[in-house]
Amino acid sequence: MQARIPAGLDRKETEVYRQLDPDRLPRHIAIIMDGNGRWAKRRHLPRVAGHRAGVTAVRSTIETAARIHIPALTLYAFSEENWKKRPRSEVGFLMGLLGRYLKAEVPALNKNNIRLEYIGRQHELPEDVQERMAWARESTARNTGMALTLALNYSARSELVDAFRSMVEKATSNGGIEHLEINEDEVARHLYTRALPDPDLVVRTSGEMRLSNFLLWQLAYAEIYVTPTLWPDFRGVHLLEGIAEYQKRERRYGGLNHGEAHTNSEHAKNHK
Repeated sequence: MQARIPAGLDRKETEVYRQLDPDRLPRHIAIIMDGNGRWAKRRHLPRVAGHRAGVTAVRSTIETAARIHIPALTLYAFSEENWKKRPRSEVGFLMGLLGRYLKAEVPALNKNNIRLEYIGRQHELPEDVQERMAWARESTARNTGMALTLALNYSARSELVDAFRSMVEKATSNGGIEHLEINEDEVARHLYTRALPDPDLVVRTSGEMRLSNFLLWQLAYAEIYVTPTLWPDFRGVHLLEGIAEYQKRERRYGGLNHGEAHTNSEHAKNHK
């Protein structure tokens, strides 16, 4: 039986969506948006032109994810390392671009029933940017559709440090350090992403084969999809292609696949 095509998909997106099993979509997709600088360099443009062009990719990706009812989407927008490794003028441009993006996109987020959240050390961002972020979050707080999370001033190692500090503070206020509990569930409850399921799929654009300090705890069992497409050229159809690749894989979570399990079982029987 042909799956119903969600409203709003264009022709190319529809062609790819027809190949998908709508009952096996990822619950949470994380995207490492990379390649803005190279996109601009190939066109002999300043790097900021690549960041500006990347906004269109963000819009297309978010809208397609929402249309096919992906429950959660997280975008790696600005890393903690960017403060140190990018020129001050570029960082300033990115902060201004973020503020303008939030102001312009809130109506579209509300139209698509998308709720906006953030992860990262937000308190270290410029005060005016924090105010705009808070406004956008509050403006979308009552939406019940996809949870869109922007990772801003984010570092996975810093997230773990903050989680461990929070665990120690909790124990100290609960009778002393001897009450400190350390296990996987307790760590997960203190991560920035505690309200989200771990990502099933992580997408990296521009062909780079690294996680860049992004969601290192949460991506333990995620499927990784790398595309050579530079982020400004990425669109909803590319997201659907990543999901199609994801659905071809057998997720094992450290176990055996069905064929291996059957072979091992037969081997055990024959050696009793």
